Amino acid sequence: MLRAVAATGSFSAAARELGCTQPAVSQQMKALEGSAGTPLLIRTGREMRLTQAGEALVRHAASILAGLTAAEEEVAAIAGLRAGRVRLVSFPSGSSTLVPTALAALRAAHPGTRVSLVEAEPPRSVEMLREGDCDVALAFRYAGGAAEWDDLVVRPLLTDRLVGLVPEGHRLAGAGSVAIGELADEPWIAGCPRCRRQLVDVCEGAGFTPRIDFATDDYPAVVGLVGAGLGVAVLPELAVESVRPRGARTVVVEPPVEREIVALTLPDLAHVPAVAATLDRLTEAATRD
Repeated sequence: MLRAVAATGSFSAAARELGCTQPAVSQQMKALEGSAGTPLLIRTGREMRLTQAGEALVRHAASILAGLTAAEEEVAAIAGLRAGRVRLVSFPSGSSTLVPTALAALRAAHPGTRVSLVEAEPPRSVEMLREGDCDVALAFRYAGGAAEWDDLVVRPLLTDRLVGLVPEGHRLAGAGSVAIGELADEPWIAGCPRCRRQLVDVCEGAGFTPRIDFATDDYPAVVGLVGAGLGVAVLPELAVESVRPRGARTVVVEPPVEREIVALTLPDLAHVPAVAATLDRLTEAATRD
């Protein structure tokens, strides 16, 4: 309004240009002068003239309005998925199976949306989400962990069953299914800390404590150790799917042990278009998988 008054020379002419009333312009100019703490306009005859402070403010008006327009356009682009950024954290077997399909579909549909990816196992990945270090966390949990994510938006993706892994020459390599107790006397290769705890719980539920000879977070290393005949393992199907199990055979383990694969975000972030689109693509990838 100040710029229009400066250009037209009067409140009434500025009102006509802006499509409002002359009292509305007068009221806004009084409010602007009150905010500035100094007069911005003086009347000379029938025209309004800028004071030195008014001239200074008008000089900045163009850049202020241009910045506001740029901000509005950037927000509109993000809202319309023509731009935006999503920080995704995933556990390794999810990174090699679900994430590539989901991100390829997201890029095809919304090429202006950029996604960064880092890897972390839960609970660290969930901590990163709560601490503001990521926008979406691909995570998993075993039975009994339902309350740990009550403050988050939980998008269920799939149920991942654990399978046994034995060397090709093992006595149970050709078995249709194997009771976990049949592996009680075997040396074990364990995976990530959370999977390791789950393995011990399952084995102890079957009446024995596994003798863990090797432990590694690297699933290909687990498969390689089993393939070399150094022990047996229980891994999620997603992990086995992402590795070529040379020298090893998978067997069905009874009773079944499953983990729930989910995508997590914060309640406020769930309404951000780029985050919502990422969750949708992860859901689609899990369905196709």
